[in-house]
Amino acid sequence: MHPNEALLRNAYAAFARGDLDGYLRACTEDFVFEAPGQNAMSGTYRGREGLFAIARKAMEISGGTFQEDVEDVLANDRHGVVLARHRLTRGAQAKDYRTAHVYDILDGALVRCWEHPRDASAFDDAWGPRSR
Repeated sequence: MHPNEALLRNAYAAFARGDLDGYLRACTEDFVFEAPGQNAMSGTYRGREGLFAIARKAMEISGGTFQEDVEDVLANDRHGVVLARHRLTRGAQAKDYRTAHVYDILDGALVRCWEHPRDASAFDDAWGPRSR
């Protein structure tokens, strides 16, 4: 296993336990997460505050039901990809979509991540409209 694959697997295991600081230990201080689309989660999230904000928002929108299942991890010295399935309930409706998180990695640390949902409309539908 490539060391950056292990880095990503450990970071996602920490996130799954609700250990956001454990996830952040894998990241640079100025880590950036980019969420696409036209939904309540869309935007750019920076650093520790950004990660806590996106996690809080996911739990608020999903009423605490958000689940992320890692399906596969691919990595080399500079990049990593996590293939995941996200499930949640928004309102009374179950939502389910698959996504890829594409990372830039520098010196064994996660620098930036772009979310790439397999189905952009399912991603927007899952998280609901952007609040004004």
